[in-house]
Amino acid sequence: MEQEPTVAAGTSGTSGAPVAGWASGPLGAVQAADREIARQTAVRARAVAEFAASRPASVDRQPGEPGAMSAERRAARPQVLADVSEWAAQELAVALSLSTEAAEQLLTRSLTLVHRLPGTLAALEAGVLHVGHLWTMLERVAPITDDAVRARTEKALLDWAADRVTTPAQLAAKARRLGLARQDAERLLQALRERGVSVRPDRRDGMAVVESLLSVPEAQAVVDVLGRYADALDDPEDRRTRGQKMADVLLDLVLRPGESRLPPVQAQLTVVAGVRTLAGGEEPGEIGGEPVPAEMVRALARGLGLLAPAAAGPADTGSTGEGPRPGHLLAQWEVETSPPETWPDWLRDADERWWAEMEARVLAGGWGGEEDPPPEVRQRLWDEDVRGAAQLRADDGGPGAAHAAVPTREGERWAATESASCGAPAPAPAPAPAGLWPAAHAAVDEASLALLALDRAMNRASGAVDRARLADHEDEESWRRSPAGRIDAAGSDLAALVAATAPQRAALAELLDRSGGGTLVDRPRIAVVDELTGALLALTDARELRRRAHCGRPACTRRPETCEHDLTGRPGLGPPPPTDGYRPGAALDRYLRARDRRCRFAGCRRRVPRGGELDHNTPYPDGPTSAENLTGFCTGHHRGKHQAPGWTYDLDPTGTLTVTTPTGLVAQTEPPPF
Repeated sequence: MEQEPTVAAGTSGTSGAPVAGWASGPLGAVQAADREIARQTAVRARAVAEFAASRPASVDRQPGEPGAMSAERRAARPQVLADVSEWAAQELAVALSLSTEAAEQLLTRSLTLVHRLPGTLAALEAGVLHVGHLWTMLERVAPITDDAVRARTEKALLDWAADRVTTPAQLAAKARRLGLARQDAERLLQALRERGVSVRPDRRDGMAVVESLLSVPEAQAVVDVLGRYADALDDPEDRRTRGQKMADVLLDLVLRPGESRLPPVQAQLTVVAGVRTLAGGEEPGEIGGEPVPAEMVRALARGLGLLAPAAAGPADTGSTGEGPRPGHLLAQWEVETSPPETWPDWLRDADERWWAEMEARVLAGGWGGEEDPPPEVRQRLWDEDVRGAAQLRADDGGPGAAHAAVPTREGERWAATESASCGAPAPAPAPAPAGLWPAAHAAVDEASLALLALDRAMNRASGAVDRARLADHEDEESWRRSPAGRIDAAGSDLAALVAATAPQRAALAELLDRSGGGTLVDRPRIAVVDELTGALLALTDARELRRRAHCGRPACTRRPETCEHDLTGRPGLGPPPPTDGYRPGAALDRYLRARDRRCRFAGCRRRVPRGGELDHNTPYPDGPTSAENLTGFCTGHHRGKHQAPGWTYDLDPTGTLTVTTPTGLVAQTEPPPF
């Protein structure tokens, strides 16, 4: 009798079974080994971080010392290595037989997991994640600078992955969707600037890979067009695979343009966008099943003539009329040069709070417990030192007096300040007798001026940081007041419609009233979804909504917006009815492809192919051709459902698919939420 695999003491096997359960026989041993690998990876990360802590950067030569790390290399190092000796990677490389570059990458990953992604490290140790999941967390979550936002994003991803069989690709897609909300426009613009084409050698002799970095709609359109050209090559004697045909079509179109006899084809993309996305919010959309930023969806819609061009100027200002466009704050006033009466109310309040705090510290005595005085006290003390040194040189009459009389830009500015504040001219230089004291006084003077210049530079840097923070604050406040900010703050699409302006609602209505033709293969459809779960409830259009929104009486049919009759008993919205026959009708086919979108097998992200692969869970004619009995698969997993021995598939009326393997593992998938 086969038993559950034994897991070594202290491993994650004690913290709960995998999502799919423990398999019997050798496969269970594979699961246990995979969890142990994950646990040991976490143990190694903690040990590497502990080793890094024992090799502080303070023991290295510091900037300015001979042989110290160059400023360029110091700036290029990852932030998590700032406090780690530059020689730690070298020592780790020797210990693990790695290159120095690989050892530095291991240091970076380990410190990032320990200090920036503690939840991910714990999940790795518990077996919820495996090593392949780490790249998504390191690349998508760790770079988030705000600690609170990073922690929330990490927790959301880990909670989502803990409830289902999750591949690294699925986790990456989920992370992209979370990260696209409120994506900075500059980041999107920078990504577009990095588009390009490159070539690299392949591991197979004589082959190479051509890579093209494009936006999602461009890439989806290119692949769709190549596929349509390949499908048009239907010669029964042609033994090439579809992928080989697509490669040959690409070569013909690029290297031999105009020589192909194939008729032009039109790329078809499926765009999924919510009300908040189209009305100017930051809710991500989908193009060809891939999450994309809201602005990219709107740009595509404008490019296809589906939305009017974005309005400029006043439309971008908040409804209150207050505040400039984001980023224009510092063009109107500067904190250091503009009078306080020109500052915004919130800035004046912050300035008053700061001065109140400073007065409280002064009244408390000393410097409020600080080891160093505040900047203005240090300034006064240094000024007194400089004045004392100059007076001492004048009294001594040494050569230092002549040196002090030589004007410099910093000295001239200081002398002018002193004359204005003291109301008396600077003392005249006296003859300079020989001796060591004047030289010492000159050295003290130069050191004092250097410290003064350093402090002023630090104050200027601090002011620049403050101005940047003020600009960010005004940017955020201006965005919140804008129409897009109000729409994005809406808790639902219905609330977003209420918050939208009349022109925005009119533009949406015009888009939904369009018919197929031109840039649209089919007229726009409206997905009615459950606001809590995102499950698709119905797929309709503007005409059907108007038809269902009245009682059916002739007067209300002519003017449905005036109908105030009770609609109880009238047919509502829902999945299309079953189809007579084996193949689903057009409405049912469209609904199922919108509901499933990707292959429903656990962990698969392939698209459901056009024109096929909708499977009857209970074979026809014993089972109906209905939404409750049909599931979308990719070609490979559709074959596996019918041909792989020992597998069972069960589809419940809600669309949840349960798959049981021959070894007893159970995986459930639900239609992807909108």
